Amino acid sequence: MTACRHCGLEIAGGSGAPAGFCCAGCEAAYHLVSGLGLARYYERRTLDPAARPLRPDAAGPPVDYARHAHVDEDGTCILHLMVEGLHCAACVWLIESVLAAQPGVISARVNMTTRRLVLIWRGGAETADSLIAPVGRLGYRLMPFAPHLLDAESRLRERELLRALAVAGFAAGNVMLLSVSVWAGHFQGMGPATRDLLHWLSALVALPAIAYAGLPFFRSAVAALRSGRTNMDVPISLAVVLAAGMSLADTLGGREHAYFDSAVTLLFFLLIGRYLDQRARGKARSAAEHLLALSATAVTIIEASGTQRVVSPALVAPGARVFVAAGERIAIDGRVVEGSGDVDASLINGESLPAAVAPGSPVFAGTLNLTAPLVLEVSAVGEGTLLAEIVRLVEVAEQGRARYVTLADRVARWYAPTVHTLAALTFLGWLTVGGVPWRDALITAIAVLIVTCPCALGLAVPVVQVITSGRLLRRGILVKSGTALERLAAVDTVVFDKTGTLTEGRMAPVDLAAIAPGDVGLAASLAAASRHPLARALTATAPAVAAAPGVREEAGRGLALTTPAGEVRLGGRDWCGDASAPEDGRPEMWLARPGAAPVRFAFADRPRADAGQVAAALREKGYALEILSGDRPAAVAAVAAAVGVTAWRAACTPAEKTARLAELAAAGSTVLMVGDGLNDAPALASAHVSLSPASAADVAQTAADAVFQGDRLGPVAEILGMARRSQRVVYQNFALAFGYNVLTVPLAVAGWVTPLVAAVAMSASSVAVIANALRLNRGSAL
Repeated sequence: MTACRHCGLEIAGGSGAPAGFCCAGCEAAYHLVSGLGLARYYERRTLDPAARPLRPDAAGPPVDYARHAHVDEDGTCILHLMVEGLHCAACVWLIESVLAAQPGVISARVNMTTRRLVLIWRGGAETADSLIAPVGRLGYRLMPFAPHLLDAESRLRERELLRALAVAGFAAGNVMLLSVSVWAGHFQGMGPATRDLLHWLSALVALPAIAYAGLPFFRSAVAALRSGRTNMDVPISLAVVLAAGMSLADTLGGREHAYFDSAVTLLFFLLIGRYLDQRARGKARSAAEHLLALSATAVTIIEASGTQRVVSPALVAPGARVFVAAGERIAIDGRVVEGSGDVDASLINGESLPAAVAPGSPVFAGTLNLTAPLVLEVSAVGEGTLLAEIVRLVEVAEQGRARYVTLADRVARWYAPTVHTLAALTFLGWLTVGGVPWRDALITAIAVLIVTCPCALGLAVPVVQVITSGRLLRRGILVKSGTALERLAAVDTVVFDKTGTLTEGRMAPVDLAAIAPGDVGLAASLAAASRHPLARALTATAPAVAAAPGVREEAGRGLALTTPAGEVRLGGRDWCGDASAPEDGRPEMWLARPGAAPVRFAFADRPRADAGQVAAALREKGYALEILSGDRPAAVAAVAAAVGVTAWRAACTPAEKTARLAELAAAGSTVLMVGDGLNDAPALASAHVSLSPASAADVAQTAADAVFQGDRLGPVAEILGMARRSQRVVYQNFALAFGYNVLTVPLAVAGWVTPLVAAVAMSASSVAVIANALRLNRGSAL
């Protein structure tokens, strides 16, 4: 069997293809890569059998990439594409290197998680096709970026692994029950006929299950061998196939032992890890998808004739005029040309109060128009919006996190060859030096493969994560990322957002005792007619007060009610307040009545009840604390003083928050980011590890590594304490796993361990690791 030197597929005999290649396209691609001096790609790559083969394909309609390019004012062109056919980090390196060699290219970056290619170049949008062409000739298929296509592929892969896991689990449970009966029978005089029957029943359950549940490993192992290398799936597949084959041969021969239980149990444990890894990758993709969904709202265009037409945001050109009704989410960036009102921009800038907008005010995609219809002039759509910039920041941050995967790749490089060499030497040693029959030598080699199966090592971290996550979940803390606990244990700095994180995230009136009850009731009766956050907060203080009939809302000003005595107003200082009254920086509403002095209602977003206590506890444990907020300096300073945090920054944009975290990381700090808004999403994704309250925006919860429930901040201290405890238990589990291998591997090589004993020893090591991890369910978390 000969594999193509470029795509790795098997070369069919008599195909007439060039020597060493399956087709002329692969030959051309190989020479292209070699000609650019990038032949190291073929040494580094890992072909994924589940991914599309890397084979140049001339079929398919041509795509005009130039139409999808965005041209900036300075002539720089930007193109976002989705890459099909990515297998590993070597593919990313190859694509970026090929594009970087093209004339005029400024930057080419591929995100392995989202499979998104961002190409920036000079020379005009019409050159896009010629720049992209070399990547197509390598076998990668490119198309305009479409997140929903990624989601469909990820879900298909997850379902496949889940089915394999279910089949392996079912088979492992039933075969182990049959094996227990056989083991008991050895000591209770079971007859050969009964033993053989139980072996046949085990074979009936195990062999179809192995054939199906082992496919993810078999395909990967075959692909690796075809490309002339090995990976961790090769020894796993070898052990499973040899154990199943020998067990079937022994069952046919009516021998005493069969090892079907070892094969299916091994697959079951390994599939658990493979499925959890796939889920973690899917979570990373969903953060960007949730962000993009916010700008997917339809846009109402106002034509030159005055008629309105609803279109997709992608069909809106800069300079167009669009209509946004009250309560509608804005899908473009632009400025207000008609109308005035309030826009909820908290997801973008973290500001706790709606922003008043009037002609000339800028507005951004993803924000919500609250009170009055607006007419906007479009300045940017799609990839040019601030929301798209936030998406890119999240993607860049997630790409940085993927570096943890490289550790597993490094382990795989030495693990598989070592195990193969050890098993082969054992077989040859016993066959030539030991002088035993080949069957006995092969059984000893199989025992070595099973004993060296990294189950205990593989469980050392996941079982701790599962038990710790379970305990935290019972306390209202959901840990979403598989590596979050490991990263939490290394934290030395905690950075908080303000609104909705350190504070309760909702305004409440203060000093009401100093206001006459009649004024409070009158103000609440007007406020009940509005959805403004301050009005709703005022209404909540007097729930028994009915809404006054006839209240009208003046956009951007407040509420008014005409009475026989004159007009009663509830709104801002400029409209109905006392302009000479002192200001203290707190949000306010004023009640004005005919013939009476205006009454001021002040509001505050109060810190969470235990915020100060938690901050003090964290400082005592040695953590550095800081606040990064998009809110006004006065509001941030007040909260920082209330909770006892001396380092704080206000009016931060999403990019500034991310930049500050990068500064802290460059200074050697390991940061936990705690935030809740869309404007916090890039910072949550770029921090070493992140935490979000359950009341946070969906996007923030998706970007965070963990989410906590409730109105208290105590879970922040609790999860940090549990992370440090779990890290200690992980180290203990590593010691148990390595100790097991140090003890059993020499015995297996010496021929003192049968596959049955190897399977029992392997299971015992796994049980010891699990029992040690169960201690995390006891004791204090802090």
